[in-house]
Amino acid sequence: MKYDIRFPTQRLEKYFDEFLKKEVSHRNLRVKIASEINELADNPRPFHKKSFTEIKPPIGVHNYRAEYRLRIADYRVLFNVDDKQRIVWLLDIRRRSEKTYKR
Repeated sequence: MKYDIRFPTQRLEKYFDEFLKKEVSHRNLRVKIASEINELADNPRPFHKKSFTEIKPPIGVHNYRAEYRLRIADYRVLFNVDDKQRIVWLLDIRRRSEKTYKR
């Protein structure tokens, strides 16, 4: 059974879309990011992928706690998984820098 991929708020969804349009200049990379995120619906914790990491301790992101990270090129997608409701909550997308994992 697949998981739904959602944003906790419409504001975060809008931020995510704008970030992809403005910050990710190459169309192929935007498609790859979208594809990797969509794959989370089938397997929300792809431990077999080198690009997947459980964040310990979880970090606060927009009043939520991100427990997982997916690395896609120079970008990091921070998310959480709710197994009871079968939802992957997308919390943030960031370009890799010194501030990416600041609490």
